[in-house]
Amino acid sequence: MSTDAIVLLKEDHKEIKRLFKEFQDAGEDASAKKGRLVEQIIEQLTVHTYIENECMYPETRELLPDLEDDVLESYEEHHVADVLCLELASMSPDDERFDAKTMVLIENVTHHIEEEEQEWFPKVREGLGRKKLQEIGARMLELKEKAPRKPTEPGALKKAVDAVKA
Repeated sequence: MSTDAIVLLKEDHKEIKRLFKEFQDAGEDASAKKGRLVEQIIEQLTVHTYIENECMYPETRELLPDLEDDVLESYEEHHVADVLCLELASMSPDDERFDAKTMVLIENVTHHIEEEEQEWFPKVREGLGRKKLQEIGARMLELKEKAPRKPTEPGALKKAVDAVKA
C-alpha cells in the first residue's frame, strides 16, 4: 500500500464519492438506507478532515507558504462540512430537511474534492516531492487510527471550535 499522502487522500475521496452516489441513487422512500449511508458519510468525512487538518494542511502551509491561501480556504470548506455533519448526526432520516441538508453537504464536499484534485494536489506534489509526501502519508495513516469517527467526539469538536476562533 502506498503511503503517498495525495494517493491516500484520493482513495478517501473515491470512497466518499461512492457513498454520495449511493445516497443520491437510494430513491425517495429509502429513509432507513439513507440514514445508514449518512452515518457512513459522516464517519468518512470526520476522519478525512481530521487527518488533513492535523497533518496535511499544517505541513503544506509550513513547507509551501505560497499555498497558504489555498490551505486557509480548505480549512473553511472543512469547517462547513463539519457543521453540516454535526447537524446531520443529530437529525432523523425522516426529518423533512435531512435529504436537503445531505445534498448541500454532497455539493460542498464534491466542490472541495474537485478543487483539491485538479488544482491543489498538483501544486503540492510539485512543491513537496515524493519522499516528503510519503513521510506525510505515513503520519496520516497513524493519525487515522486514532482519529475521531463522529463529529461529537472531542477531537472533532475541538477542530470545529478552532475553526470558529481562527
